[in-house]
Amino acid sequence: MSKSWKQTTLASVVDIISGGTPKTDVHEYWNGDIPWLSVSDFNTGYRWTNTAEKSITSLGLSKSATTVLNRGDIVISARGTVGVVAQLGKPMAFNQSCYGIRGKRGIADTNFIYYLLRYTVPSLKQVTHGAVFDTITRDTFEIIEICLPSLPEQRAIAHILGALDDKIELNRRMNETLEAMARALFKSWFVDFDPVHAKAEGRDPGLPADIAALFPDSFQDSELGEIPQGWRIGTLGDVAVSQHRSILPSDIDSETPYIALEHMPRKSIALADWDYSESIESGKLAFKKREILFGKLRPYFHKVGVAPLDGVCSTDIVVLTPRKGQWFGFVLEHASSAAFVEHANAGSTGTKMPRTSWSEMARYNLVTPPEKVAEAFTNKIRPMIDKIIANVHQSRTLVSLRDTLLPRLISGKIDVSKWNLKEDK
Repeated sequence: MSKSWKQTTLASVVDIISGGTPKTDVHEYWNGDIPWLSVSDFNTGYRWTNTAEKSITSLGLSKSATTVLNRGDIVISARGTVGVVAQLGKPMAFNQSCYGIRGKRGIADTNFIYYLLRYTVPSLKQVTHGAVFDTITRDTFEIIEICLPSLPEQRAIAHILGALDDKIELNRRMNETLEAMARALFKSWFVDFDPVHAKAEGRDPGLPADIAALFPDSFQDSELGEIPQGWRIGTLGDVAVSQHRSILPSDIDSETPYIALEHMPRKSIALADWDYSESIESGKLAFKKREILFGKLRPYFHKVGVAPLDGVCSTDIVVLTPRKGQWFGFVLEHASSAAFVEHANAGSTGTKMPRTSWSEMARYNLVTPPEKVAEAFTNKIRPMIDKIIANVHQSRTLVSLRDTLLPRLISGKIDVSKWNLKEDK
């Protein structure tokens, strides 16, 4: 550690900003253009947060204790799930279960403080006499002692770690774009029937000739309304099956990847998080790479994704595969659609912990194209899915590298005092 590092408290080097909640029963305070963060919005494991489920109006802002943080400011959860940390990708307000944090001007770099908080979260949770804190208060920041390097060293450390997080964030955004592209193509072909409408109206469908030739140029009536001529009404069970490969704990290697519901993000098919099976004590289901995992417990959480590797999963997850490989894209896009999740939720049983079942999922009605059309769609999106999986694995490697470097850099074991790195903007 360089001699320039100084022993101090966290509270002495940061500004701590409180949040708040406008009155929920005043309609004029809500659904405005100011994003309003709660812990669930940024408990993602990523550095940057850019969206919030709820928003408030300027009136709601002025009539409550909440504050708008700046882009780059830090938000940390103080109650419930304590110690989750993120930086804001744009200005946002936030609730009273969080604190906003920014480095004091001329003393602490906010980007460095973000990584310092990541390093000191265990201390924030357990600081005196072994007592575990269920709530972080302003006094907690007074208790935490830190070693603060010079501003140039802070910026160098933040630059090194930030470069890794920037690539992780780039991969995440790329995966969002790829998923949106696949979803848009699915909607065009199988929901809006754009190629069929174009051909029926004598327009160019904008597809390669061999693919355009697979679509008819007229419609027929059905119980679901007009559908392309020659297509039929079917069910998900006609084109997909549930793979129920039960496996006992004694038969699971400790290094086997394990995916539980808590590892699955909401409304994203990119499954980037998993543990290993060393502490498994109950039976699980085996899955294979590129199979589709659907969270059947509280299906309204919309947890559906593509397995990025072989492994085992919770029995609260349904493992889906197409009956034939040609139907992979068709099955994936239906199973991850909002309409299908609504169907699964409506057919759930149980009040407090509703569960759906494969038998209910299999009854989902859909418009089924000829197999050649489904195959053409799968061929279009398979490279996108493969790229999503590749990005997941690359990001896991980058996360491992970042988490290895973080304690060594924050503790001064790696000397950056002579490094000449530009400050992150």
